[in-house]
Amino acid sequence: MYQERAAVAVPGAVLWTRRTGPVAERFRVLPDGCMDLIWMDGALVVAGPDTVAQVGESRAGDSITGLRFAPGTAASVLGVPAWELRDLRVALDGLWPDRMVRELTERVGAAADPGAELEAVAAARRSGVEPDPDRDRVRSGVLDGLRRGVRVALLADELGLSERQLRRRCLEVFGYGPKVLDRVLRLDRALAAARGGAPFALVAADVGYADQPHLAREVRALAGVPLRELLGRPAADG
Repeated sequence: MYQERAAVAVPGAVLWTRRTGPVAERFRVLPDGCMDLIWMDGALVVAGPDTVAQVGESRAGDSITGLRFAPGTAASVLGVPAWELRDLRVALDGLWPDRMVRELTERVGAAADPGAELEAVAAARRSGVEPDPDRDRVRSGVLDGLRRGVRVALLADELGLSERQLRRRCLEVFGYGPKVLDRVLRLDRALAAARGGAPFALVAADVGYADQPHLAREVRALAGVPLRELLGRPAADG
């Protein structure tokens, strides 16, 4: 069973929990432009930004809890450029001092609500990060521009950057260049629309794909399976 709720103390973040019943389960984590701080197997782990789906397996009775940061917000909290964690799962003690992580591990392990404790850890760390208006401007400008369908060259102009500078900033903040980020975020929007029951052709048109076959190719490339299989729809649907 998977559940999530909005975080309170970390803007834009989401707390989630995956609990496995009496039988082991395989699950697919889709790329979404985000990074997560995760409590699993008694350890704190960071999931970097994915470029393709990651397939995992949870054991019977497992409970995994995570804090998913909003796109582009985790790197400053974690203190490492996002591209260094791309497609990786890294123990937190590989990023932060051992003693600090041991203390945090004890706190989260003893907490009645591990998710709330993860949020407290992230909020405390975030409060100690010096504001960077330029980083925040680029982050919000990139996300807004991509939602509007602005091409990368024009997006760079809007932000007063060269395309090379824009790519470097995006790698530091999001873990991807702007073109990959656009593909990932577009897939996320398409899946949200398709899960709402919209026909696939309409989803493709509304989200900005050239046509339904383009949508199908992108889903296979990023998610690893056809869209109907991903959504659990029958073959005749969509």
